[in-house]
Amino acid sequence: MASALSSLRYGDSLSVVGISAATAVLCEAISWLLIYRTATYNSLRASIERHSRKLDAMKSGSSSSASSGAAASSAQPASSRAKKMDRVETSLKDAARELSLAKLKSGAVVAAVLFVVFGLLNSLFEGRTVAKLPFAPIPLVQRMSHRGLPGNDPTDCSMVFLYFLCSMSIRTNLQKLLGFAPPRAAAAAGGGLFPMPDPKVN
Repeated sequence: MASALSSLRYGDSLSVVGISAATAVLCEAISWLLIYRTATYNSLRASIERHSRKLDAMKSGSSSSASSGAAASSAQPASSRAKKMDRVETSLKDAARELSLAKLKSGAVVAAVLFVVFGLLNSLFEGRTVAKLPFAPIPLVQRMSHRGLPGNDPTDCSMVFLYFLCSMSIRTNLQKLLGFAPPRAAAAAGGGLFPMPDPKVN
C-alpha cells in the first residue's frame, strides 16, 4: 500500500496518514476487547459520573444557600456539608485512580503495537520528506519536524512529525466518536496513577 501511494503526488503523506488511521482503529479495537467492554470499566465509569454529578449538586446547593443568606440558619451546618463534599471528592479521586489502573493492561498492548508500527514507518520513510509545512516552525518544533532529513529546508516534514500529529488527532477524535473518551470528571478529579497531593492535608 505504501509503495503504491508513494508513486502518486503526496503519496508519502497519504501513506503515513492512512497507516496512522488504521493503527488508531486497531488500538481502539484492542482497548475495547481488553477494557471498554468489561464490567469493571463500565462500573468505574458510572461511579465517576455519579460522584461527579453529586459533587456538582452539592457545590451548587452550597453556593445558592450562601448567596441567599440562609447558610447561618440552615439545619445542616456548613462544616457538615464540607465534610460530605470531601468524602465525595475522595471517592471520585479513588474511582478515577482505579480507572487509570484498569487501563494499564490495554495500554501496554497498545504501546507495543505503536512501537512496531513506528519501526515499520521509520524503515519505509527514513531520510525522506513526506510533506511540506506551510511555514517554518520554531527551532524547538523543527528539531522533530526536520529530524533525520537531509538539507536545511525548515519546511520539510519528516515522517516522525507527521505520524505524531496524526496519532494525536485521529485517535483522540476517534475515541470521542465511539464514546470511548475518558470521563471529564476523571481528569478534573486528578485521580491518575500519580495524583497531586491534596493541599488540604498538612
